[in-house]
Parts: sequence; structure tokens; C-alpha cells
Amino acid sequence: MANIDLRFIDRIVSDDFIQVKKYDTYNCGNVIQISGTEKGQRFQILLDKSTAIRFAKTLRTEINKITESEVGNA
Repeated sequence: MANIDLRFIDRIVSDDFIQVKKYDTYNCGNVIQISGTEKGQRFQILLDKSTAIRFAKTLRTEINKITESEVGNA
């Protein structure tokens, strides 16, 4: 299996990025880790499955708002 490191690069600052991985932690079980850098500082956020699902739905809603506004401006 390939060893791939997928990073999503910031639109403004190309050195900043986020990435997402699933981990099985000792004390919290399976979690989704969102990690990255901002202004050279590393950060990480750990989400349980239900919170990750809600976050994904919220992200899709925000993307749809952009799409709708682009259609309205055409």
C-alpha cells in the first residue's frame, strides 16, 4: 500500500496546511485527527465519529452556500 501524505494547502499562505487522519487511541478509541500548521505553529483537533460527521455536514453546507452565491452572481 502506498504511503501518501495528503495535505490541503491554505489559499493565502502556502506554508499553512491541514490534513486529516483516523487514529485508534489508547484512551479515546477511534478518533479523527485534523492537524496542520498556521503561521508555523502546529495544531491538532481530535473529533469523535459523531462530531466528525456533523463537521462534514456543516462543511458541505458552507460549500453549497458558495456555490449558490456563484450561481446568483452569474
